[in-house]
Amino acid sequence: MNPSARHRWLLALAFSLSILMGLGAAPLADAGVSAAGATITFRKVFKSSYPEYVEIKVSDSGSGTSDIRQLDDESHPRAMQIDAVLVQTIFDLASKLHNFDGVDLEMHRRIANLGEKTFGYERGAETHRVTFNYTLNSVAAQLLDIFEGLARQQTDLSDLDRTMHYDPLGVNDLILQIEKDFDHKLLPEPGQFLPLLDRLAADQHFIDIARERARKLAGRIRATP
Repeated sequence: MNPSARHRWLLALAFSLSILMGLGAAPLADAGVSAAGATITFRKVFKSSYPEYVEIKVSDSGSGTSDIRQLDDESHPRAMQIDAVLVQTIFDLASKLHNFDGVDLEMHRRIANLGEKTFGYERGAETHRVTFNYTLNSVAAQLLDIFEGLARQQTDLSDLDRTMHYDPLGVNDLILQIEKDFDHKLLPEPGQFLPLLDRLAADQHFIDIARERARKLAGRIRATP
């Protein structure tokens, strides 16, 4: 092989190797994209209360899980879907807290035990957590209110679903409780109750007062901006 032909052959070989290396790197790039989704976790542990354990996870896609129970109970996280606007609010508040990286939320004063609360942020290999009993940080307080509200909402939804199946006579009292939570603006996404309330209102197996109360509450929820 003369020097000129050998030079052209080496150039072609280098070009082919660069293409093969590029193809081999593609799966790694794809894996990086799939791991890019962020998740925010709220956990509260408060022994001798009810519930003693709350853990809610929210991904930036809106999917999430809730695990609400006593500490001795087995963990059975329930899937949940969160409205995009609320998800954006959660992640915006977390961003203002630097995604919990190096932030101190504890009040650092003697105060009663109100439960150990933890915010966590995960995105790929990036992980940050902060734990506190009570905070005076207004942004953290807003985020805490949202997660406490989601916990209450999931509890009410679970209780209503279970009562409709196993205790039809107890449904009216439970709707009264949900009304109180709605009136006090403790439910971040009251629209989540509409499928159950509509089903209850249309089912003649339930007492008339419960059906009427469910119908009115559904109407109020739909009328809420």
